[in-house]
Amino acid sequence: MESHIYQGQFGNFTITEDDRKEVIIYRVGLGIAGISLSFGILIFAWLDLTPLSEKFISLFFAFLIAGLGVSLQTIHIYLKPLHNALKLFWLIGTINTAFFLLESQGNLVTFIKNYPLSLLGIGFVFASLTGVFIKEAFCFNRIEAKVLSFLIPFLLIGYMMNILPLKLEQILLPTWGILFLVFILNKMSQEIAPDIGDKSVFEYLKNRANTQ
Repeated sequence: MESHIYQGQFGNFTITEDDRKEVIIYRVGLGIAGISLSFGILIFAWLDLTPLSEKFISLFFAFLIAGLGVSLQTIHIYLKPLHNALKLFWLIGTINTAFFLLESQGNLVTFIKNYPLSLLGIGFVFASLTGVFIKEAFCFNRIEAKVLSFLIPFLLIGYMMNILPLKLEQILLPTWGILFLVFILNKMSQEIAPDIGDKSVFEYLKNRANTQ
């Protein structure tokens, strides 16, 4: 594929096939995360909570974590400390989730219902996901990303503190899943180049860090 020359803030740059592959992997990872979340919410909302349904919810949550982890490896964020922070949040949340899964013998939903403050540990996964939405809202002004940036912490903190009416939680949870799917559909139809960003900025920041 022919490479085009782009004018960046600190010089010209080209977008390579590897750059495009990274963006595709980033989007596929988010797609896996979003679809997994939606299936988990669907099972939780429409089926009775049984050991089998809980196992499926836990499985979909594992796919969400895996998809998000892949996306965090390939996301393009200018600020390296912020990128590292999101990956650290993901790692902390993943470790906590694995611990609680073992502790609950796979019955993660029941465990969270019995111990709402467990979301303080598991929630690091959602903190990293929220960071992705904040980045997308800031870079591309996507309305669904803006809403999700507030909805996710509002719902999780509200649940932990037991301050949200059940009816509101029952509305916000599927809204989260629907908006995530809308975000994915819009993301898949977006041009590749904007997701790569200004490579001259990445090079400038890298050189500056090496000289300090």
